[in-house]
Amino acid sequence: MSFDFAARVERVEPSATLAISNKASELEAQGVDVVDLSVGEPDFPTPQNIIDAGQDAMDAGHTGYTSSNGIRELREAIAEKLRADGVDADADEVIVTPGGKQALFETFQTLIDDGDEVVLLDPAWVSYEAMTKLSGGSLNRVDLAPYDFQLEPALDDLAEAVSNDTELLVVNSPSNPTGAVYSDAALEGVRDLAVEHDITVISDEMYEQITYGVEPTSLGSLDGMADRTVTVNGFSKAYSMTGWRLGYVHAPEELISQAAKLHSHSVSCAVNFVQRAGIEAITNTDDAVTEMRDAFRERRDMLVDLFAEHGVDVPVGDGAFYMMLPVDEDDAAWCEGAIEDAHVATVPGSAFGSPGYARISYAASEERLREAVERLAEHDYI
Repeated sequence: MSFDFAARVERVEPSATLAISNKASELEAQGVDVVDLSVGEPDFPTPQNIIDAGQDAMDAGHTGYTSSNGIRELREAIAEKLRADGVDADADEVIVTPGGKQALFETFQTLIDDGDEVVLLDPAWVSYEAMTKLSGGSLNRVDLAPYDFQLEPALDDLAEAVSNDTELLVVNSPSNPTGAVYSDAALEGVRDLAVEHDITVISDEMYEQITYGVEPTSLGSLDGMADRTVTVNGFSKAYSMTGWRLGYVHAPEELISQAAKLHSHSVSCAVNFVQRAGIEAITNTDDAVTEMRDAFRERRDMLVDLFAEHGVDVPVGDGAFYMMLPVDEDDAAWCEGAIEDAHVATVPGSAFGSPGYARISYAASEERLREAVERLAEHDYI
């Protein structure tokens, strides 16, 4: 039988990060020791208080469906957290989703029609492009690489890219894949352009609790942005809950009511006992978050020093747990060679819209990170 596939799925490629991770898994299955720096997954266990809360919820029988948008207690906790960040939020303006990726997917599907323009800041997380294509939108991209991945110096470029035809702008701070945390001046520039051209802005804040010496600003807290900001966040990174699949979207209630239709007809709801563990995470896990954040900072600083010893200057981000390593112009070939020869898995910068780099995740132990640098040096990749 020959299938006639929908055009929407043929417009996209598999996730580059997962493709590299799958390659690493194949090599490991053959007995090869691979240092996998391709996936943004903390190597810390989920904090015990969160595990206990999930187990207690199962024991209490919280294993059935919940209301589609999520249990009230978690939505109230999320709204309280957002208000502490300066965002005017109410529980009725929140949808709890199975991971932040689902929150983003529902937002794109709710807002973007065929031909609608979406503006990305490159390098941009790989799934933004795929989500735009799946919704039928068109892409316009602003390159931040010439500015060491900072947005503030690129505001003039952004001003040239957006117009009254722009439907959606995606801002991710702290950034995956660069770790950049955008300044208040940069975000105010985004605000001014969004108001001028009547643009909706997604503020992807998945890494907002993983910052080093800076305090990120939530875009929705700025004057003029409350009615045009979609704030997306989740529990995977800050709380080391990647496999629990828990995220959320906050937006004006009019948008939430439309996205909720898609949510109810697709995933139905996030897992009941996971939502209850999320309440524990968001209200009682500050010490564990601080411990993990401090470890990430030490790893970042160590990597910067190790690369410097080999004459490689790496742009240093103030958040998340990624860095962009300058490599050959053909970054895909570099990454392919690095995993085949040095058995170090990284992701080509071209997958994020910035060729000439490889993204490294330092959500791995110091020992493995040192091993990765040694292997790359030994095989002349740095």
